[in-house]
Amino acid sequence: MPENGRVWYETGSAMKTFSSQLLLAFAFLLPLPAAAQRVDPVYIEDRLNQLQQSLTLMTGQIEQLQHRNTQLQQQMEKMQADYEFRIEQLEKGGGGGARPGGAPPSRPPAQAAAPGAPAGAAPGAAASADQLYDDAFKKLQEGDYAGAERGFKTFVQRNPQNKLAGNAQYWLGETYYARKDYQNAMTAFAEGYKNYKASQKGPDNLLKLGITLSALNRKQDACAMFARFAQDYPRATDLQKRRIDQERQKNGCG
Repeated sequence: MPENGRVWYETGSAMKTFSSQLLLAFAFLLPLPAAAQRVDPVYIEDRLNQLQQSLTLMTGQIEQLQHRNTQLQQQMEKMQADYEFRIEQLEKGGGGGARPGGAPPSRPPAQAAAPGAPAGAAPGAAASADQLYDDAFKKLQEGDYAGAERGFKTFVQRNPQNKLAGNAQYWLGETYYARKDYQNAMTAFAEGYKNYKASQKGPDNLLKLGITLSALNRKQDACAMFARFAQDYPRATDLQKRRIDQERQKNGCG
């Protein structure tokens, strides 16, 4: 299967999986039968926590799909640049081969290193980083939190300047939070907020840092984190802003 076809196929399969999981998540929201409406509040809270965790993982899946679409576009641009270059050589009478004097044809600009890779890095380095990230996220989806922890930690250590480093740091925190290891989760989210404040996951790192501090019964510190949100992320999504308001009310923040 051609490379672009394979990417489209993988993206389509991922979208089908995402749609199935989204339907499953919304099933949690369906009203319960009248006979089952009087349930234990602890049970309801547990169901809501499960739903929140499912939505968090789905957000990660969307990010992966967006990343794969970006990769596909880069591949298409590379193919287009190569095609235009060959046409240009044919029009000049070069036949698309070596130029007079034995000098090889210049490489099209689109074959530069992939975005997020260090200058001068081999193309395989970016591919290796992407694979490491995808493998770690797959382990997270499968509930292998220890394996996901190792994967995301390795990714950040090896690729601190990669465009996905902020995402990896956030999901590292989630591997701890899912296991109720709030101390390490707090550290991971704090490092994500500090080191990748302007990344796509910057707002989520700050939000989850406050939630984790609340889980550690550090309500005052949690409120301080929530208070920073509007100032640091005035363009946050409506969903993130609602979560902040909910957490402020839940923790009695002034």
